Amino acid sequence: MAKINTDVLIIGTGPAGSATAALLSSYGIENMAVNRYRWLANTPRAHITNQRTMEVLRDLGHAVEAEAYLHATEQDLMGENIFCESLAGEEIGRLKTWGTHPLSKAEHLLSSPTFMNDLPQTFMEPLLFKTACQRGTQSRMSTEYLSHLEDDDGVTTTCRDRLSGEEFTIRSTYLVGADGGNSLVAENAGLPFEGQMGVGGSMNILFRADLSRYVAHRPSVLYWVMQPGADVGGIGMGLVRMVRPWNEWLIVWGYDINQPPPEVDEAMATGVARQLVGDPDLEIELLSANTWTVNNMFATRMQTARIFIMGDAAHRHPPSNGLGSNTSIQDGFNLAWKLAAVLKGQAGQGLLDSYSAERAPVARQIVTRANQSIGEFGPIFESLGMTGGSDHAAQQAAMEARCDATAAAEAQREAIRDAIAFKKYEFDAHGVEMNQRYVSDAVETDGQIEPAFDLDAELHYQPTTWPGARIPHVWLFDHDTGGRHSTLDLCGQGRFTIFTGIGGEAWENAAAAIGPEFGLDIRVHIVGPRRKVVDHSGDWARARQITDSGCILVRPDQHVAWRAEALTDTPDADLRRVLNKILAR
Repeated sequence: MAKINTDVLIIGTGPAGSATAALLSSYGIENMAVNRYRWLANTPRAHITNQRTMEVLRDLGHAVEAEAYLHATEQDLMGENIFCESLAGEEIGRLKTWGTHPLSKAEHLLSSPTFMNDLPQTFMEPLLFKTACQRGTQSRMSTEYLSHLEDDDGVTTTCRDRLSGEEFTIRSTYLVGADGGNSLVAENAGLPFEGQMGVGGSMNILFRADLSRYVAHRPSVLYWVMQPGADVGGIGMGLVRMVRPWNEWLIVWGYDINQPPPEVDEAMATGVARQLVGDPDLEIELLSANTWTVNNMFATRMQTARIFIMGDAAHRHPPSNGLGSNTSIQDGFNLAWKLAAVLKGQAGQGLLDSYSAERAPVARQIVTRANQSIGEFGPIFESLGMTGGSDHAAQQAAMEARCDATAAAEAQREAIRDAIAFKKYEFDAHGVEMNQRYVSDAVETDGQIEPAFDLDAELHYQPTTWPGARIPHVWLFDHDTGGRHSTLDLCGQGRFTIFTGIGGEAWENAAAAIGPEFGLDIRVHIVGPRRKVVDHSGDWARARQITDSGCILVRPDQHVAWRAEALTDTPDADLRRVLNKILAR
């Protein structure tokens, strides 16, 4: 007999595991999260936090969102990516990034009630873990996952208490593997992967030093040092990343993946820092150093019947585009409401199959995008003349030639500008962050065709209420108080929601009649003049893509489940049909 019983066992308390635990506890689902270490994140590895992830934190509660902002470096200080010969040396160029360009900033403001920020994992992970524990998650540190056995009714997992050495079993209805890029859960579950691990080698050097005299006038998260002889993970340059402005830093420096990982001591770390900063007398306080590999691998299926993987366990890629922890947390947002619906008897087991159908394509997309972004540094190297192998003197001369008053130098300067500008596909790819649309049995399109947009889908968010897309954000107003609420605030929180308008009152009646059949408390917003929710600006009318009497049914994860352009002849029957399909009943 198992020593411990729970509904959902989560292996790993990183961003994916802790977010899933926090969401499940918010939905009233018993869960346990275990961590093989005695600590949470001890290095600030993940840090870029995009709007969609902030929307998940907002869904957990405005207090959670507010605490994230409290600890984060705000969007304006994320600033511009700087390309330079060293922090103290000559600047080569810069690129407005992370939504700080005026045009991109406008799109960000129109797209979400939240703000992009830089929140190191050493702050994000404790926030999510604390939220989970406060809301009822049982947690065990120093607890190592060893193996599991899946059967028709659940999963029996064997763990080891690393303090006592005792092995014990945990019986759960479902098991979630959020145990990182070397996931033993994924391996033991036999889940299929494509790609390759260990395609490059990098090391992180975390240190403190006051570098404000070099950077405060040009705030940035990432300073790319174009320096012949420098190298980072096969990219061919040094990277100095701001952790906390402007006295805590992370240098990323490469090593030959075909050789043993180097030992990084204080002398080596200081030498690397001095070289990239360009200050031969710089003194640093070395906090830590570790090595990691550049990976290019993703799960093509992220589940069995009762076992699910998420986060780095499912998508293993370099930190390009800042997609790692964001996608991990969003995996949890997709899965948690489905587990809750099945465990509460609101949905059939088949609903869970939609997790892999919806998130595996995202895993493929972001792994592909992150590795592609590495290759897109190539034009910068070429324009600077840094492609000459180990002849560093020739490379330096080619870089300096850009300052000449010649036609060739003018062409080189243009090529440098174009190459840096093209990096917006890594550093300002708002569409990659926000355009995820799901195609699965948990979505009903009724044959409606996915809309096409003229804007680049990687660079720009494309708002639509087409089923499978996240509901567009617009500000709506409370008729009684005058206060404003995002459409995202009016849905989510573990509930299905219907948006309709004047003439669509029958949808409210249908929700009241049908909801109890499924054990659902379906929230309904009738938007219009003299109603509780008012569209003073007309932005909702322009965004909703239905008529006043139509219906938009939104899932607990804020993705549109189904829509009807206008009131149908049989709203009760239609809502029942759609919910039966979506919830696999």
